[in-house]
Parts: sequence; structure tokens; C-alpha cells
Amino acid sequence: MADFGRPIIGAVNGLAITGGFELALACDMLVASSAARFADTHARVGALPGWGLSQKLSRIVGIYRAKELSLTGNYLSAGQAEAWGLVNRVVEPDQLLDVCRQLARDMLSCVPEVLRAYKRVIDEGYAVSMAQGLEIESLAVRKASGSLTAETLDARRKSVWERGRQQSKNE
Repeated sequence: MADFGRPIIGAVNGLAITGGFELALACDMLVASSAARFADTHARVGALPGWGLSQKLSRIVGIYRAKELSLTGNYLSAGQAEAWGLVNRVVEPDQLLDVCRQLARDMLSCVPEVLRAYKRVIDEGYAVSMAQGLEIESLAVRKASGSLTAETLDARRKSVWERGRQQSKNE
């Protein structure tokens, strides 16, 4: 999943336990239903995580909260997961897929090659120091800017403005 070049939206509508929790953490964003619960039971079953949970969880929720979850095997509610920054949002179960589909449509409205490059810059930068991350971003923008014309950029800006107007009308 880490090598997939496009965004992955995780929809959690029940239990995400141990390996399922690791799969959820491999997503680029998580939307949970109010029925979702998360638990890292690796220590309870006598196994160590192998898909990144031990490193990702602490970076998302903080080291103390990650240790609480991983060293107890206790469950975390969807609401608490949202408060801790583990999930992007919590919705009712019957809204879960609609919300995820809307996020996907919103992403599809972006320039595809920029979306993929942006995801890569975020992921690569998150794994290194801030200074290294800024260098990764700088290299990516220089590469992307080489083929960008003023006319293309102007057309894209107009498209963004129009989309903003349409969203304002729908709210």
C-alpha cells in the first residue's frame, strides 16, 4: 500500500484490530463510522507488529497514547480516535461510504500528476527531518515547475475559483 501512487481512503465501519489496525494505518486518510473501534492487540497475542504500526501510531497520536494502546491492547472508540487525530472524521454508519466517495471525487478534481507528486512529497518528507523534507519539497517543485506554463496555471486557478463558488452555493 505504501508504494501505491494514489491516495488510499480507509473506511472503518467496525473493528480494526491488530492486523486490521495496521492496514488502516497504511491508508492516507481514515474515515470512521461511529461504530468503529480500534485496538492493537499484538502484545496480548504475543506478536510484534510487522507492517509499521509501532512507528506510525506514535507519530499520529503521540508516544504516550500509542504506548497506552499498544501495551494494554485496550480498545479506542471512534470518537476518541478522532479526538486523538487518528481518523479524519467520524460519521454515522449509513453515511460512511458516501463521505468516502465524496473525498475521492474531490481528489479526482485535482491535477492527477500533481496529486500523485504531492502524496509522495508528504510521505517522503514525513519520514525524515524537517530540513530534509523541505529539500524533498524543493526538488519536487523545481521538477514540476519545469513543464508548467502561465496559461496552464491561470486555467487551473480559474477552475479552483469556480469550484469554490459552486461549493458556496451548495452550502
